[in-house]
Amino acid sequence: MIIGTVVNSAAIVAGSVAGLVFGKRLGESVKDSVVKVVGLAVAVLGIKMAFEDHDFFPVIVSLVIGTVIGELLNIEGRLEQLGETLRKAIKSKSENFVNGFVTASVIYCVGSFAILGSIKDGLMNDPSLLYVKSLLDGIISVILASTLGIGVIFSAVSVFIYQGILSLLAFNLRFLLSEPMYVSAISVTGGVIILSIGIGMAGIARFRTANMLPAIFITPIYDYLTLILS
Repeated sequence: MIIGTVVNSAAIVAGSVAGLVFGKRLGESVKDSVVKVVGLAVAVLGIKMAFEDHDFFPVIVSLVIGTVIGELLNIEGRLEQLGETLRKAIKSKSENFVNGFVTASVIYCVGSFAILGSIKDGLMNDPSLLYVKSLLDGIISVILASTLGIGVIFSAVSVFIYQGILSLLAFNLRFLLSEPMYVSAISVTGGVIILSIGIGMAGIARFRTANMLPAIFITPIYDYLTLILS
């Protein structure tokens, strides 16, 4: 039921290891420049996703509600605590460990691939979407780990837990596969969140991005309720 998630997590680990080996050859100034450039690229990707064909008002409402929920649950703080616990467990002295862990975790967990792929894997025993995501995440891991350090490799834990739970709960979320509008809803909302990650990596402004994650689920639910009540 979660074979796609297992493969995805393994791809992140493999890509991160390759990135750590490659990153040792880069100077700090080069790493700083690469992080900012990657941040700009991530921001552009977020903008591209945010311009999907979908009414933007529900996205705004969902982001506000989702962020309030995320702040109350302190999702970012809990992720940071988990990252710090992992750092101490492996006795890492990396100052960038927690940042790399949180940044990579959010990037890999945001987007329609993560949600729809997990649901499809759990509901239909079809991991094909997650296999494609695994390839993409593996490549991204090389870049992130080479610049943000060893914390990126442990984002595989977040992905395994997050996508694994979605797969196990897939039956109750199967409505997300029924209409293209729900895919667009997830993509647009995820695009805004990814944009905030890119802005943070580029050093322009920092957002508590992980606290926005509940919005990804609120937008398609908003669309679903609007559809059945209309």
